[in-house]
Amino acid sequence: MRVIRPALMVTLLWAVPAWSASLDVAWWRDGKTEVRQLRQGGAPPPPFDGTRQVPLASLWKLFVYVYATDNKVAMPDYRCGGRDPEEVYCCDAGQSIGHDAALAQSCGPFFSPRRLMIAPASWRQYWTDRLGAAPAGDFAWLADPAQLAPARMVRLDSLLRALDSIPAASRQDAEAALLRVVLDGRGGRGAGTARWFGSQLRVKTYSWHQAGGRIGGAAGWLADGTPIWFGGAGGSSNVFEQWAPRLAASLPKVGAADDGGCVVVDYFKRYPIRAVRGERGVAVPGPLNGRYHVQFENGQNLALRSTGELMLLQEKGGRPQLRGRFGVNEYVARVLDREANAGEPEAAKALAIAARTYLQQNAVTVAGCQQIADSSATQRVSPSPATPAALAIARWTDQLIVDGVTVRYHGNQAAEGTMAWSEAVRQAKQGKHYDELLAAAYPGGALSTFGNAGARCRRLAQNEDWLARSVPRWQRVLLREAGYEAPLQAPLVCALSSGAPYSEQSRNRIFMRPLATREDRITLAHEYLHLGLRRHPRGQDEEYVERLARRLVDLNLEAL
Repeated sequence: MRVIRPALMVTLLWAVPAWSASLDVAWWRDGKTEVRQLRQGGAPPPPFDGTRQVPLASLWKLFVYVYATDNKVAMPDYRCGGRDPEEVYCCDAGQSIGHDAALAQSCGPFFSPRRLMIAPASWRQYWTDRLGAAPAGDFAWLADPAQLAPARMVRLDSLLRALDSIPAASRQDAEAALLRVVLDGRGGRGAGTARWFGSQLRVKTYSWHQAGGRIGGAAGWLADGTPIWFGGAGGSSNVFEQWAPRLAASLPKVGAADDGGCVVVDYFKRYPIRAVRGERGVAVPGPLNGRYHVQFENGQNLALRSTGELMLLQEKGGRPQLRGRFGVNEYVARVLDREANAGEPEAAKALAIAARTYLQQNAVTVAGCQQIADSSATQRVSPSPATPAALAIARWTDQLIVDGVTVRYHGNQAAEGTMAWSEAVRQAKQGKHYDELLAAAYPGGALSTFGNAGARCRRLAQNEDWLARSVPRWQRVLLREAGYEAPLQAPLVCALSSGAPYSEQSRNRIFMRPLATREDRITLAHEYLHLGLRRHPRGQDEEYVERLARRLVDLNLEAL
């Protein structure tokens, strides 16, 4: 995120990366704190356990969000006035921000207990009910909303236990909002972390400056509700970027989470059924339990298994009809089993996300469920329970979709807006990750979450034209810069509705406002540099990037 206001110079200086030699990770499971320390050389870090004191930092906003959501406290949009330096995490002057975006972007003014008129007595009672006792001792920081100061030090195990006290129903909205942190990070530059975590990490980031230097990390939950915290030297974005692959590999095994939503599938719509036979003869209408053979009018037979999720119906003319009812992940896994397989995991992840997107874009809603036909004209769905491998892929990509484009796929024929499964498998075997496969198949789309539309791209042609003319002039300078790699395709430049400009690295996109001034051109050059330096530590050094962006824009003036 480019910072140009003098009042925010401290933020600019702090943005210089501080690469951590270690990362501390802790989670709460089975009534105890478990810890891990990840290292990248250097002297061994001091050991730690659940008694460590950690700064509350911006994590206080998560507890206010959960309380306000659970108690139906009104959370009106916050309108930025332009005078509060903290609004850099919220919106531009005259713009507004809602509660979900405020949580993902860490907008402190939005969650001020005074602004939301949170009564101390109600707050205390809520946490007393959650914890089973009045918040005191190690939980004293939860006793009064006025005590939620970022500098407050809290015991790590008390933080994790407080997160553990929040039931699944109360976490639901917060987790949905926090999925945006992994998908596009605060300001968009953390988007590549979705490659490693999928939808398994639902965390609120924090950064804090203390005597030993700047520290950053995140806390929240894994997909199964396990509370987690991690932290290391540097800001939260640097910690995510540096440690994402190793952190993802070191997380505890995530258990099966509740399969949200419901999907009703009308099976074999193009193939009339003659009869359904079970172990005891012709099946009667009702739920199916056991093994069955479906006999079609064309003479074909199909074996299937059901544990009650399939229902045998009888149409008006007496013809049998099969209907299934599943959770969304079970549905996606069955599509993966029927249309492809889970043998090449990265390709399978991409297809699972495409199938979930297709469902959202084409199903109709009936009695609260999404309803879709099993057909080669839509998506084919296995009538038997999903294989464990396919179900694991569906759960790992839980809620993830491609937003902003119409999604299709085919076995072996690629086309505009259509992913070819055979090509996805080939590229996956060459080392491509699922997000790269999706970006190649759907270049105008962006990873988002089910039921929560992400950032759509309304392209700014003038900005893209200016960038296309400018980049060739910059090459003699850029090719001498350590770590610069020109993007394989020209970035899309998208209109920004609110907040500060940012680059979305996983989708090769820049979000900003139309070009009007020299500062706008410097902003575009700045965000382009973040894309070109995305694999190098200097790409996160805001001071260096800003200085180079101004030099590049001056090259344009020399050319003129």
